[in-house]
Amino acid sequence: MSNKLRWGIMGAAGIAKGAVIPAIQQSETGVVTALASRDQDKAEAAAKEMNVQTAYGSYEALLADPDIDAVYIPLPNHLHREWAIRAAEAGKHVLCEKPLALNAGQAQEMVDACARAGVHLAEAFMYRHHPLYELVAEIIRSGEIGEIRAIHSAFTFNNADDKSNVRYRKDWGGGSLYDVGCYPLSAARLLLGTEPEAVTVQTFVSAEHDNVDMMASGLVEFAGGVALTFDCGMWASFRNVLEIVGSEGRIELPQAFVINSDNPVFHVHTADQTREIKAPQVNAYTMQADDFAAVVRGEQPPRFAAQDAVANMRLIDACLLSAEQRSRITL
Repeated sequence: MSNKLRWGIMGAAGIAKGAVIPAIQQSETGVVTALASRDQDKAEAAAKEMNVQTAYGSYEALLADPDIDAVYIPLPNHLHREWAIRAAEAGKHVLCEKPLALNAGQAQEMVDACARAGVHLAEAFMYRHHPLYELVAEIIRSGEIGEIRAIHSAFTFNNADDKSNVRYRKDWGGGSLYDVGCYPLSAARLLLGTEPEAVTVQTFVSAEHDNVDMMASGLVEFAGGVALTFDCGMWASFRNVLEIVGSEGRIELPQAFVINSDNPVFHVHTADQTREIKAPQVNAYTMQADDFAAVVRGEQPPRFAAQDAVANMRLIDACLLSAEQRSRITL
């Protein structure tokens, strides 16, 4: 226990209780020491449910705890900047849910604050830590599918009946681009290893849901005529897919972002054959926690620099602006 990274959880969000807390508890590198909510009773109930020893009725109390090394922030998007900066100033390392902030400017402030404090800041894109993506990258580098010509991706779900959900608060950073569109955008940047040049996005906005974008479809242009076409939504049938189209073949990920830990597979299609490739059966959230702890301990550099989150926010900013102006935005 003494050599494990001691985590504090800031809030009792569903993602924390359903995925991140159990993943840290299953890891070899971390332990969840405390959980905080703005309501003491809620904090105690969540801590009891998740078998967490200490419950705090304020985020300030959590940050004042000297037995906490790092905090996980699953709060609504508009609170990320404030509490990440306050955590950094309290000397805590920060794992913050995606998107990192409401815009690139806020994200840069968070990166700068953590750098000044000498603490590690990471954006919680768990899928990037799954070895499935390392295998995909190896196949791309091998030349088996030739040169990349295009990437297609979709991440959609239907939660529209839950109108009290924080995703449907415009002033809180609600909307599908913030919530799920950020995944295809980050994946394309990851796989291509470069930043986009321009975007064009159209959105479906719902007055029933505080006029947030319930669906977005977009074209993201990269150098060399390569593009990502994507759609994301919160009022559509569930999809969680990504396809990399090459000159000589293609790679199809049927579980692109929510990856089934029991059966993590993808397919490589060429003119000669179709192969199913199985990745290791691991929990991406646990891998994320282990990578985070290794960076804090000085055992490895960050796999994804904090500045990467700023770049992804810059792209999200451009997507939102394109949808608002109904125009192509250059970056």
